[in-house]
Amino acid sequence: MTITRFCLVRHGETDWNAERRLQGHTDINLNARGVTQAKQMAHALKKMNLQFDVLYTSDLQRAAKTAQAIEELFNTTAIENNLLRERHLGALQGLTTDEAPIQEPALWKSHLSRNIHEKLRDGESIQLFADRIQFALEQIRTQHLGKTILLVSHGGALDMMYRIASNQPLDAAKVVAVPNASLNWISHDGLAWKVDAWADTSHLDDLALDNLDL
Repeated sequence: MTITRFCLVRHGETDWNAERRLQGHTDINLNARGVTQAKQMAHALKKMNLQFDVLYTSDLQRAAKTAQAIEELFNTTAIENNLLRERHLGALQGLTTDEAPIQEPALWKSHLSRNIHEKLRDGESIQLFADRIQFALEQIRTQHLGKTILLVSHGGALDMMYRIASNQPLDAAKVVAVPNASLNWISHDGLAWKVDAWADTSHLDDLALDNLDL
C-alpha cells in the first residue's frame, strides 16, 4: 500500500483577515503578525524534522509569502499553482461580514445557505470550487505517489480539502476551523483519502483567526 501524505498549511494573517473582510482572489499581502506566524510555522516544521519531498503554494501572495518562510529555512523552492487559490467570491470580495448582508443581502443569504451552484455574481460556485480543488489534489498526488507534500493554501481551500478527505457533503455546514498558519494533515492510501490531524496551532505564540472565505 502506497501512502501519499499532505501537510496543508493555511497562510498567515492579513489585514483583511483581521477586518473580517472577504478576500477570495483579491491578492492581499501578509500583515506583520502574518509574517511572524509564517516564521513560527516554518520553525515548527524544522523542529519536528519534517522530511518533505516537494513544496507547493497558491500563487496569491499571502500564500506565497507564507511559503517563502519555508523556502528560506529549508533551502527549497515552492512550486506556484493557481489551482490552489481561494474560492472566487464574486461580488462579495472586498466586503466585511458586516457589510455583505447590507450591500448584497440576497447573495449573502445564498452564500450562507451553501447553495453549491451560487456563483455570487461573476464568482465561483461551491461545486466549481470543489471540482478545482479536487483536480489539483489528484494532480499533485499522482505526480508524487508515496511522497510527503507540503502545500500552502487558503482557509476555504483547506476546508474543501477536509471535505474531500472526510467525504463531507459540499452543502453541509462547516465543521472544522482552519486557523492562520495552522498545520493540517491528510493522506491517500491509493484507494481513499483520510484526515490524519487538523488545525494544529501549538507552534504559534497567539491565537490565530479562523477562515471566513467559505
